[in-house]
Amino acid sequence: MVSSLSRNVSSRMDRVSATMNPGFLGQFAHLPNSSLFGTDGIRGKAGDLLTAPFVLQLGFRAGQVLKMNRGTSGPVIIGQDSRNSSDMLAMAMAAGLTSAGLEVWQLGLCPTPCVSYLTRTSEAVGGIMISASHNPPEDNGIKFFNHEGTKLSQILTQQIEEKLRSNLSLSLDKPQEWGKTYYQPGLVDKYCQFLQGALPQSLDLQGMRIVLDLAWGASVNVAVQVFKLLGAQVICLHDYPNGDCINVNCGSTHLNVLKQAIKKHQADLGFAFDGDADRVMAVDGQGRVVDGDYILYLWGKYLLQKGKLPNNLLVGTVMANLGFERAWKNLGGQFMRTSVGDRYVQAKMWETGAMLGGEQSGHIICHHYGVSGDGIQTALHLAALVRQSEESLATLVDNSFQTYPQILRNVRVEDRDQRHSWQECIPLREAITHAEIGMGDTGRVLVRPSGTEPLIRVMVESVSAKDAHEWVEYLVNVVERYLAN
Repeated sequence: MVSSLSRNVSSRMDRVSATMNPGFLGQFAHLPNSSLFGTDGIRGKAGDLLTAPFVLQLGFRAGQVLKMNRGTSGPVIIGQDSRNSSDMLAMAMAAGLTSAGLEVWQLGLCPTPCVSYLTRTSEAVGGIMISASHNPPEDNGIKFFNHEGTKLSQILTQQIEEKLRSNLSLSLDKPQEWGKTYYQPGLVDKYCQFLQGALPQSLDLQGMRIVLDLAWGASVNVAVQVFKLLGAQVICLHDYPNGDCINVNCGSTHLNVLKQAIKKHQADLGFAFDGDADRVMAVDGQGRVVDGDYILYLWGKYLLQKGKLPNNLLVGTVMANLGFERAWKNLGGQFMRTSVGDRYVQAKMWETGAMLGGEQSGHIICHHYGVSGDGIQTALHLAALVRQSEESLATLVDNSFQTYPQILRNVRVEDRDQRHSWQECIPLREAITHAEIGMGDTGRVLVRPSGTEPLIRVMVESVSAKDAHEWVEYLVNVVERYLAN
């Protein structure tokens, strides 16, 4: 049963007059000049930008915008991952929202797509996930969803940020309505039921041995429960919430442990989720990585054969491998690229009517079933596809396509403003031009700031692995010399 236990977390905050005065934002002189919102919400080290006072103010301002955008009152749904700072940030966010007169439904530990789904299928005016996804434990972040369960538009995030920077107080000296917080972890069961209901009714995974790397994060309960209910023999790694270890040498960005476990247990396949389970990477029975490009190709081919892929269209990003794109087009498919970030993939899918899209990193969106990237949903459907094909995942991969050598290097650049203005660095622009001329039609270069971490990402793709390695080293040296110091 859904718990109805409630707590008025605002407690009127002792009127919050001591901290929420017109000079409040003087505490936040460290705010960057560039936008607070990246490709996946606000992210940074907990205790730096993401403090309780800041998130309380953020919750208040976001609550104002969400109410105005929806035009009606309703709850805001909050979920969180297992990071040690997530409780603090979730409570501060709830305090800000209730100070804005909104009701809050706290789910506790759950995947990000759970928040998206419950927001979309309830009377909520919005949803919020406290998580830094695949980032290390010391980081955290705040993801916002509108009442439709999709990421907030740039217009709405700008409105929130303008209010944050406006140097206005909460005006708590005026009488106003206060919201309440209700703790409702039982709602996560509805999400589990949704995941099962989206699969073929006759699906039975009995006899399949599947390894799950849960990254000490948000998927530890849901993923195991659903795979076991479908009859799979599940072998779990990093399978309880651990805020000290989330994503550390495990999960979707560190696949070696999963590869070893698959070989040790002679498993059919395995899946690794990130900290908030909105992405997944697969590994086949031979220990080979099956990334988002392969997942899109295999799932896309299945939907194409079923006549469920309008215009045979897939949406990917600039990171998608050329081998994948050319193989898909050889099937008669169309392929469109966007900037990196699932919000850009989502926008292009809405614009074009595409039903399937995603990123090489494992964010996969299927509009047949939802409106957000969902690692657990993707893993379930890939396992179902393998079972229905009566082939192994390794065989399906062998019969798909060959990737071109693609080398990605990350350079840490702490200065946010410098990171986002990298195109003003003339030596780097000249180096990129030099690399592009050197490779001609045999390769491509992509340099971009990460939207979620203090990194500049340098990628070189080429038909020659030797060329890719040499050019990426050349470009990384330039980034380190002119931007990283």
